[in-house]
Amino acid sequence: MNWKVVLEKDEESGLLTVTVPALPGCISQGKTRKEAFKNIKEAIELHLESLAQDGIPIRPHQEIASVAVKV
Repeated sequence: MNWKVVLEKDEESGLLTVTVPALPGCISQGKTRKEAFKNIKEAIELHLESLAQDGIPIRPHQEIASVAVKV
């Protein structure tokens, strides 16, 4: 199953933070894109295992819109 993720640079730490909008609370970080994506893959797997163990259904994918706002 493929999951949409959001990758953002944390200006304070310099780390890349990755979140999964369809899985609230599923978050990871890495020093590089490769490391961040490796870490979020593991986080998603563990998050889904935890949901399954607790009998919580996996939410369907949500539509995500990306909008650029110039200020």
